[in-house]
Amino acid sequence: MTSKNRKGSKKSNPSSKIANNLAKTLRQYVQGKRYSPLTADQLIKQLAIPEIHKPLFLNILSSFVDEGKLVLKGGAFAIPKSANLVTGVISVHKKGFGFVKNSNGPDVFIPKHLLQDAVDGDEVEIEVNPIISSKGPEGAVVAILKRSRTHLAGTVLRKSGRHYTVFSPLLGQEKPVIVKAKSAALKEGDRIICKVINWKGDQDLVEAEMSQYIGHISDPSIDVKAAIQEFALPDGFSVEALDEARAFGAKVSASEAKKRYDLSDWECVTIDPDTAKDYDDAISLTEDEKGHFLLGIHIADVAHYVKPGGHLDVEALIRCNSTYFPGQVVPMLPEELSNELCSLKEGVKRLTQSVLAEFDTDGNLIDYQIVRTCIKSRKRFTYKQALEVIEKKKKSLHAALLDRMVRLCHLFKKKRMERGSIDFALPDDVIIVDSRGVPQKIERVEYDITHQMIEEFMLKGNEIVAVHLAKKGKPVIYRVHEQPTDDSFQDFFAFARSLGLFLPPKPTHRDIQKLFQDAKNSPLLPQLSVSFIRSMRLAAYSSDNIGHYGLALEHYCHFTSPIRRYSDLIIQRLLFDELPDDTDVNQIAAACSEKERVSFRAESSVVLLKKLRLAGTHFAEDPTRIYPAIITRIKPFGLSFEVPAFDLEASVHVSKIGNDFFEYNSSRMSFYGVNTGKTFTAGQQIYVRLERLDYALQLSEWSIQPAPDTETASKKRKS
Repeated sequence: MTSKNRKGSKKSNPSSKIANNLAKTLRQYVQGKRYSPLTADQLIKQLAIPEIHKPLFLNILSSFVDEGKLVLKGGAFAIPKSANLVTGVISVHKKGFGFVKNSNGPDVFIPKHLLQDAVDGDEVEIEVNPIISSKGPEGAVVAILKRSRTHLAGTVLRKSGRHYTVFSPLLGQEKPVIVKAKSAALKEGDRIICKVINWKGDQDLVEAEMSQYIGHISDPSIDVKAAIQEFALPDGFSVEALDEARAFGAKVSASEAKKRYDLSDWECVTIDPDTAKDYDDAISLTEDEKGHFLLGIHIADVAHYVKPGGHLDVEALIRCNSTYFPGQVVPMLPEELSNELCSLKEGVKRLTQSVLAEFDTDGNLIDYQIVRTCIKSRKRFTYKQALEVIEKKKKSLHAALLDRMVRLCHLFKKKRMERGSIDFALPDDVIIVDSRGVPQKIERVEYDITHQMIEEFMLKGNEIVAVHLAKKGKPVIYRVHEQPTDDSFQDFFAFARSLGLFLPPKPTHRDIQKLFQDAKNSPLLPQLSVSFIRSMRLAAYSSDNIGHYGLALEHYCHFTSPIRRYSDLIIQRLLFDELPDDTDVNQIAAACSEKERVSFRAESSVVLLKKLRLAGTHFAEDPTRIYPAIITRIKPFGLSFEVPAFDLEASVHVSKIGNDFFEYNSSRMSFYGVNTGKTFTAGQQIYVRLERLDYALQLSEWSIQPAPDTETASKKRKS
């Protein structure tokens, strides 16, 4: 006889059974490897809890928290973790992985599958793996404490029933947004702002509703407007900040100028790009009877105008830097200051902070002073104009000054090479757009002697200031660059050897430096430089001085661009004891690093779209045109190449590189055709044809083509 039929046995309690089942279901679910913190409503939905059992389930959730089985963080229930917890803001790469800055150690890498739906800029709690790999610490997101935004910008890809599928650059292609359809019909290619309703809705997709229409992807005039929304850049200034800027007037205060060293009769010049309007820096340079160089690095005194805690200061800190788009800038400061009163314009007095330094005939620093000054620029040179004078193609009253600048530049470059710094001297490709944002051409800006000498003088000014402040024990915001690990260099070493360049089994920094010197006049230099840069970590701002690996300097900070960088403004305040004692330089350094990264992503996004638009114009004119390209990387799954005509990088899968079976050679980083013997190696020139463009996803698809017949191609160009 079973127990339930025994006389006097108790009947089981149905509600107790339900509670036990609910508790068991909850426990098994939250202990799963893929569990990420969810709210009570989300758990009820995920576990399909019947309406009648919701009160009981909420009681069980509460008991789990009381018993320490769950913790409530930011409204979501998370599994209690070990002591290896770090809180910080996550930076998510476009490829899907992320990094969280750890104030007690190196940045923590978060693999793509452990992001737990965190997006770029979210404040997260992560658990750091106690086992640290050779590439550094790794971790996993355990809780999202604060979302970085409530709105997303995106482009409509298609209509799916009663919803729209939208691509958001912030989330990436693998994480589309589902936007509820409304009475105003949208079409493919519409760029919109949508309000997030649920970050983790059905099928783990983000659910949102449209809140603003920007325009259509076919309209290049809205590219910058869309990027400002997509990357949440501040746009426009408060009335109070504008009033504060305008209150200074249009001219330098005569009373303030009298308090300073008057250098208005010195021969000072500025040298900047053609389109620049914010001239941060001017240079003066004389030579004494001993052959010593007396260099003046004169920097706009932004700290005189932007006071701590003022409206301008608040706006500048929100931005941390200016963001430069093709044909347009989102400035850190209002134009009344950035383009006018702080800009070291030709023929007008301006307030400056000057580093006045003496160097011997070998370029060694003999003495220096840092003072507040007033200057009057004698000449506004563009880089092109200065080069024409240096090359004796044009006459100038300042020719002797420019010649002295060239000589001192070479001394500084020699000193930099002696300490182990690597000189890339790479040209810069600039996309030129018209007033409507339509791309016209790509202009190559060579890294000629005019760019080199201004860079060398700015580097020297930054170094002098950093050492000066460090000796005074000031809380400096340094510009730091971590030394890469040997493992991070392995791909670069393999790539260099695949190009036929010599490297010893265990290369030193000097070996790498010699490698670049040997490749200086080689067509392989651009690919070699890009590979090297990719192997290194990004430079950042930090109050902890770990040195600057790329420049081979122990002390380095940013001082020379206070119109467009907040870190430089902080340094200006430090130099003259105007930084409040309660200023948290750690927090400011972190903010400057984060905002710089966001600006870079925004700038890169618009530049890429403009390049694709330029390629689209050529494609519309002649879809059969063949372009030369250079193979930049080869991986087992395919090859990547650069198309110089548009400065675009693209990839082709190994199955589509030719009518053959191609074997991958890891040591040579190459493909070998088993039947044809055809090879593809890094650095090799190939020919490609544009097949398809997708402006919304910012993608271009290309096919590899046979080398065009020279005679036929020549006739086609003439026709």
